[in-house]
Amino acid sequence: MQTERTEQPLVLKPILLDAFGRILAVSYPILALSTGVRALFQLLFKAGVTYYLPPALSALAASLYLLATIGFVYRRVWAWRLSVMVLALETVLTLLVGSLSLAYPALVGATVWRHFGADYGYFPLFQPLLGLAWLLWPETLRRYGIRPQAGSS
Repeated sequence: MQTERTEQPLVLKPILLDAFGRILAVSYPILALSTGVRALFQLLFKAGVTYYLPPALSALAASLYLLATIGFVYRRVWAWRLSVMVLALETVLTLLVGSLSLAYPALVGATVWRHFGADYGYFPLFQPLLGLAWLLWPETLRRYGIRPQAGSS
């Protein structure tokens, strides 16, 4: 007798889902702090800075990291939307600036997104993708009130 096998969607246990959210809520402000300090150092203390695009890009990245954190901390629909938009923008900018830094290194200079975040262990490349995956996970959508709870009409 052969039984029919039905595929079940991957379900994360609530404790694991919460852990991912908390890790993102802690790691994003840390990345914002390190990136923001880098931008401030380049703008205020580094001697001979005449090209302001790299520190401006790093300051933009730090601001985006802080904005993305809101959606990991607050369980509100508006915070979820804000974080999804910010993480999508962050992903596009990381890919764009990372590509430009390989093709035109002098144009990009020393910024957090140079070489896709190589100076930061590639966190700027994969962290927004992990954040988007977490925010778009079905159970996360239910917790934010974007999808109805299972069994409710």
